[in-house]
Amino acid sequence: MEIAATNDTKNSTLTPVAGLSFFAVASGFLMSLIPLSLSSFGLELSLVSWLASVFYLGILCGTLTVESVVSRCGHRIALVAFLALLTLTIIGMLIWPNAGMWLAMRFIAGIAVAGVFVVVESWLLMADTAKARAKRLGLYMASLYGGSAIGQLAIAPLGVVGMLPYFSVMAFLILAMMPPLLIKRGQPVMIKHQKFNIHELTKLSKPAVLGCLVSGLLLGPIYGIMPSYISAKIGSPEQTGTLMATIILGGMLVQPLVSYLSTRMGKHLLMALFCLLGLVGIVGILESQTFALQSISYFTVGAASFALYPIAITLACETLPIAKIVSATEIMLLSYSVGSVVGPQLAVNLFDSPNQVILYLGFCFLTTCLYMLMSSSAKIHSGQNPIAG
Repeated sequence: MEIAATNDTKNSTLTPVAGLSFFAVASGFLMSLIPLSLSSFGLELSLVSWLASVFYLGILCGTLTVESVVSRCGHRIALVAFLALLTLTIIGMLIWPNAGMWLAMRFIAGIAVAGVFVVVESWLLMADTAKARAKRLGLYMASLYGGSAIGQLAIAPLGVVGMLPYFSVMAFLILAMMPPLLIKRGQPVMIKHQKFNIHELTKLSKPAVLGCLVSGLLLGPIYGIMPSYISAKIGSPEQTGTLMATIILGGMLVQPLVSYLSTRMGKHLLMALFCLLGLVGIVGILESQTFALQSISYFTVGAASFALYPIAITLACETLPIAKIVSATEIMLLSYSVGSVVGPQLAVNLFDSPNQVILYLGFCFLTTCLYMLMSSSAKIHSGQNPIAG
């Protein structure tokens, strides 16, 4: 397949990053807004975990169709189309506020968000060197998480009741469409787009695939359930928004460190160390008695949770030709989506405790840390360079 192209020879980062930044603000606000606004629309709070799971199921299904859209339309038009589709789902939720419609709209929203992720990730990862890819992915993650953190802070001034918060989300999505609509230069040049065959799939890095899977297992509950958990513990929408912003701010601020370390030490070991950091944050959440210490603990959990995906995806793509980057990002997002679909349900059912979500996150960090340490040790004993990915 071929990817549509412009006459540019330079793959610019301006358009995807600018569009992504506005999208991230809208998406970050929307993720906390939905669980906190259910009661104002007469919907049951038990719908929270299902809305999260069906959204990530949409992402899972969306990864199977994004490639054909990008191949036909090119990155720029595909990005506009997916953002427009996401906006339409919010309109549908406001017009028909019932459980069935919201579940359907969140499923379609997941497909749209999968499109945004794959388009932007592949756009930025189509660089010539592993160092350039790591730098671009760090910029992508910083823009995504920085925008998401700002979106969380919109809860205080805009509230979670009525139409205004949702209209604000749509306004930011429309702003996200402007860069790809107005800037017609700089999308990736036309290349032959290659899919993985079965043999090549078996050669993909297993720690990379697992890293993306665990990222989904962590971030699915963090986005979908954590706002409700924090709200139940604290009882203040403003402090809930602040702590959610703190989680995502941790994810944003850790990205430069991830980019720096991922080219200087083994990625297996690096993922293990971030999981260990996450465990420290989990203990802090459970034991802290002050809001300041709680904030630091949530910040630490956010930094650890959001570090895994960029490390894993650079590990998967570091030796691949550019022609296979879109296909690789789809596979990694597919793995992430499986975790995101399963994660919210596991988080509310795995442990019988008021802190079940926090205990679940700790369990994910612990098991992943042990696996990555064993994987790193096996790589060293096999004679491979432990400093390389």
